[in-house]
Amino acid sequence: MKTFLPVLVTTLFVSIAIVSVHHPFAGASDRVNADSLLQMEADFLKAATDRGSAGYMSYYAEDAVELPNGEAVIKGKTNIAKTMAFLDDKSNHLTWKPDGADVSSSGDLGYTYGTFEFSTAGKDGKPTVEHGKYTSIWKKQKDGSWKVVLDIGNGSSPAQ
Repeated sequence: MKTFLPVLVTTLFVSIAIVSVHHPFAGASDRVNADSLLQMEADFLKAATDRGSAGYMSYYAEDAVELPNGEAVIKGKTNIAKTMAFLDDKSNHLTWKPDGADVSSSGDLGYTYGTFEFSTAGKDGKPTVEHGKYTSIWKKQKDGSWKVVLDIGNGSSPAQ
């Protein structure tokens, strides 16, 4: 029995060491920072460009809120999606560029902000371009993914 206890303790420590090397604690690798949010923005833009409104909406939480420029507040992913069909028209081009991002110290909430450009054919067939600024609030979901929970955009002059 005297030799069994040291062997058991040694085996336990070695097992813990092996498991922690091969399976690091979830929080260590799942931690999102500002650079992670900026990458999510790039992926978000690619999804919207490649898949239109479906790609765009795939980054929204079910309980998201949209604060469109000059319009009423839109609550819920389903209601927001009803306003995004314009992204499926190939003559419309929405692009954005994040200028900054940050994540809360708790690691479950973050924001991005930047500028956007929307170009389309006007009623006369000539190209029109709108410029603006945006802020998106991102929240970590129960499944570990990050989704936009609040988005606001407003028009502005073209960047100088």
